[in-house]
Amino acid sequence: MTYRMVDLIQKKRDGGIFDEAEINWMIENYVTGNVPDYQMAALAMAIYFKGMTTEETAALTMAMVHSGKEFDLSAIPGIKVDKHSTGGVGDKVTLILAPLVASFGVPVAKMSGRGLGHTGGTLDKLESIPGFKFEKTEAAFIEQVQKTGIAVIGQSDELVKADKLLYALRDVTATVDIIPLIASSVMSKKIAAGSDAILLDVTVGDGAFMKTVEDARLLARTMVDLGKSVGRETVAVITNMSQPLGYAVGNRNEMTEAVKTLQGQGPQAFREFIAELAQIMLELAGKTQSIPEILAHLDNGLAYEKFVAMIEAQEGDPRAYENLTAPLKTKHQVEIRATQSGFIHEEKALGIGIVAMKLGAGRATKNDQIDFEAGVTLAKKVGDAVTEGDLIATLYSNQPITAELISEFNDSLVISDEEHHPKEILEIVR
Repeated sequence: MTYRMVDLIQKKRDGGIFDEAEINWMIENYVTGNVPDYQMAALAMAIYFKGMTTEETAALTMAMVHSGKEFDLSAIPGIKVDKHSTGGVGDKVTLILAPLVASFGVPVAKMSGRGLGHTGGTLDKLESIPGFKFEKTEAAFIEQVQKTGIAVIGQSDELVKADKLLYALRDVTATVDIIPLIASSVMSKKIAAGSDAILLDVTVGDGAFMKTVEDARLLARTMVDLGKSVGRETVAVITNMSQPLGYAVGNRNEMTEAVKTLQGQGPQAFREFIAELAQIMLELAGKTQSIPEILAHLDNGLAYEKFVAMIEAQEGDPRAYENLTAPLKTKHQVEIRATQSGFIHEEKALGIGIVAMKLGAGRATKNDQIDFEAGVTLAKKVGDAVTEGDLIATLYSNQPITAELISEFNDSLVISDEEHHPKEILEIVR
C-alpha cells in the first residue's frame, strides 16, 4: 500500500498510532530518498511530543534493522557480547571495558557511534589515533574478532541504513531525548550487529538525555524487552551522569585517561565502576569473575594488550598509543581555580559538556569538524576538598577562550561546606 508522508505526520501529530505497515513504508521510503529529511524531521518532532506505543517502538526497531544488512557472527566461537551507552559527558567506558572483557577470552564485537550534541562519541575518540579505521566489511569484522577477540567499528552504509540517517538528523533537530527514538536507534544497531548478549549503560542526570531515574528506568526496560524479544540476552545498568565520567572531557584527553586506566593508573573509583560493568558483561558470557580478579587485568597488562591488538588490527598508528599520555597541544589554555574553600558539591555534566563542545571537542551541527586536542581536563571531582586557589580544571582550545565561556564553566561548579559522594551505578534492569 502507498501512503502520503504528510498524512502520516499529521496522524502522529494528532496522537494517532501507526500500524506496522505504515512504519515499514516510512522507513523504506526514507532510506530510498522518497521521504526527504524535512518530512522525517517533522515526524521526529511529532513523535517527540506524542510518543509511541510499545508495539510502535518494536515495529520501528525491526524496520530499521531490516533497512540494511544484518551481521551473522556465528562463525565466531563463544558468546559474543556487546555494550552500548545512551550517552554522557566524558564517557570513555567502551575504550576500557571492551579490551578488559576481551582479556578474559570473551569475544567483543562492538559497534559504536559518533558524538551527539554535548555527548562524546567513541568513534571520535578513536579517530584521534592517526590512521585508525572504523569501517569494516562483515567478513573483516568477523576475522578481526576471531584473531584478536575484539573489534570496535562504526556503522557501514549497509548496516541499519535508516538509523545512520536518523542519527545525524535527530542531533540537529532537538529530537534526541525521546524514549522510542533512543530505544529503536540503540537496539536496531545492537540487533543488526549480531552479538548474542548486550549490556546497556543507561545514563541519567544532568549530562544525560534521561533526566530522571523514572525515565531512565522506562528506557532501560523498553530496550531490555526489545532485546529479549529477538533472542538477545540483555541487561541494562542505570548509571549516574550528574557529573562528567572520569576526569577528561574531549577526545584525545579521554584517550589518555583510557590508556592510563588500561595501564593500571586510573582513578580508583573509575576503575571499580568499569570493573562492575565488566563483571556483568562476563556474566552474560557465562563467566563468573570477582571484582579483584577483573581489576587485576588492568594492573597486569592483559587488558592493555587487547587494546593494542585492536588498534593495530584497525590500522592505527602503532606509535600513537605510546604517545597518548603526552600533554594536550592547543594554542590556548585556561586554568579554573577555586574561588573559595570547601568541597566540590556539583560539577554539572551538561554545562561542562557544552563548554567542551564550544572549545571544539564536539559538534553543534552534523557537519562540524572535531578538534581532537580541545576539551576540559578536571583536577577535582565531586566530593573532593578544595582550598581557595586550588586548580579545579583546565580548558584547552585552538580558538580563543572567551570570558563568557569561562563564566559558563564556572556556572557549572558548586563549592559548599557539605561533602557529597554520588553513587555511580543506581540500578540494574534485567
